[in-house]
Amino acid sequence: MRTIKGPALFLAQFMRDQPPFDSLAAIAPWVAEMGYSGVQIPANDQRCFDLQLAATSDAYCDELKGMLADHGLVVTELSTHIQGQLVAVHPAMNAMYDSFAPAAVRGRPAARTEWAKDQLRLAALASRRLGLSAHATFSGALLWPLFYPWPPRPSGLVEEGFAELARRWRPILDAFDEAGVDLCFEIHPGEDLHDGATFERFLEAVGGHPRANMLYDPSHLLLQQMDYLAFLDIYHERIAMMHVKDAEFRPNGRSGVYGGYQSWIERAGRFRSLGDGQIDFRAIFSKLAQYDFPGWAVVEWECALKDSEAGAREGAAFVKNHIIKVAGRNFEDFASGEGNDVERSRCFLGI
Repeated sequence: MRTIKGPALFLAQFMRDQPPFDSLAAIAPWVAEMGYSGVQIPANDQRCFDLQLAATSDAYCDELKGMLADHGLVVTELSTHIQGQLVAVHPAMNAMYDSFAPAAVRGRPAARTEWAKDQLRLAALASRRLGLSAHATFSGALLWPLFYPWPPRPSGLVEEGFAELARRWRPILDAFDEAGVDLCFEIHPGEDLHDGATFERFLEAVGGHPRANMLYDPSHLLLQQMDYLAFLDIYHERIAMMHVKDAEFRPNGRSGVYGGYQSWIERAGRFRSLGDGQIDFRAIFSKLAQYDFPGWAVVEWECALKDSEAGAREGAAFVKNHIIKVAGRNFEDFASGEGNDVERSRCFLGI
């Protein structure tokens, strides 16, 4: 068994134009002071990362790693959540998602998709140059606007949706395989891969591709009213990344899982800072230790109530208190007797 690495912080929710949040060099000492030892970097944010340069330049990657090391930090993974979202977009969502894309491909869905695919290929190369083993992304969604079966879906629609999703992602998965990096889809509402059943459909459609893995975030499972602990029992072999994020679900007489189009603060299900929600992280970290999880415990701060800096500081301490330093020996060794002796064992068995 391995002790989980961490804590690390996903920077996406913290980058902005005001210092010290306006560049990777500026935010690094702040992250270290909060108590973190790693950063997960959003590869779409030019304020902290140049994806094109990282994909082609060892010098750039070495400089970035060296700067972080000066603050006691490492890169845990890169993220292409934004670009992955654009690999597959239902036409009903085109105008909304155009804001995620560069101006040159806005209003041109086919060109936008090709741009997104190229971004993922660059991310595979950049991850390899940085010496990373996993990468975070979203699957995008061709079927999400049709998730509730009314009016009844035409026969074959879901199958064709997943077949097309697989056609778009299979070459990208191959690129990550060539780079020696796992591609981890965050299981998330709004994506075609939003629960275990949809991940299984996708995995079948890509022929069980060895690089098709998951980013586990229990908050998204709780808000769907799934058993987030049983999820680990079922899918642990495909879980290579995690976000440590808390949530609460308090249904009432006015709204429930679907949220009633209300703001986050009014919803029955909402994200909370670590320790303020309902998720049983002691059980989660126990299962991750049991299943020899190979990755980092990465805090993703999202909360409708608490200040982000307070959430970040508390999150680092929270993760440190939950990571289990795994045992180096069996607790019963003191009473196990002498070593493995076949003849002695046969004697005990009476044979």
